[in-house]
Amino acid sequence: MNTRASRNPVLLIHGIDDTIALFERMTPYLQGKGWAVHSIDLEPNNGDEGLDKLAYQIADYANKTFAPDQPFDLVAFSMGGIVSRYYVQRLGGIQRVQRFITIASPHQGTFTAYFRPNLGCNQMRRGSLFLRNLNYDAAMLERINFTSIWSPLDLMIVPASSSHIDVGREVIVPVVLHPLMVTDSRVLKEIEKALLEPLRNQPTPKGS
Repeated sequence: MNTRASRNPVLLIHGIDDTIALFERMTPYLQGKGWAVHSIDLEPNNGDEGLDKLAYQIADYANKTFAPDQPFDLVAFSMGGIVSRYYVQRLGGIQRVQRFITIASPHQGTFTAYFRPNLGCNQMRRGSLFLRNLNYDAAMLERINFTSIWSPLDLMIVPASSSHIDVGREVIVPVVLHPLMVTDSRVLKEIEKALLEPLRNQPTPKGS
């Protein structure tokens, strides 16, 4: 049984042009449900730096904040979901993260990334080499609890279906605006549900 005492800490990762202030509703919501919640400001947050470089900031934070044997869960919004995927898939995060939730992340790229000609946005364009490389071995995410939450009405991820990924569990919530994905009560409940899921590929405890 998943009790509050045994829950993993949760690390929240924001999107482009955002800061941890983005989670001003999600943080107290999860804390009120019994989770220890952490978040970090990715710098720079405007895409001027490559997403692979930003992923090292997640690795550094995890190494400094959590004990080596302490697993944690990762909840990431938009660009933060792609940065987090690089951490999980390329920097050893797969060994530490047990539940990984992306919210409105452009797993297949987005045409809106063409409006900003910097490295981070180039990596989020449709068909980018960066995304092709990540998607090539995305199946490794099946080793952990991976959930993708996205909206078919999203006008920032174009087409909205670019948030689809053929891995893990998919949850579609018809939220009208991209930023509202981190405050919508339906999304928050889906995040809570995903964080409470028993670990996949793990033996079921006797008597549960």
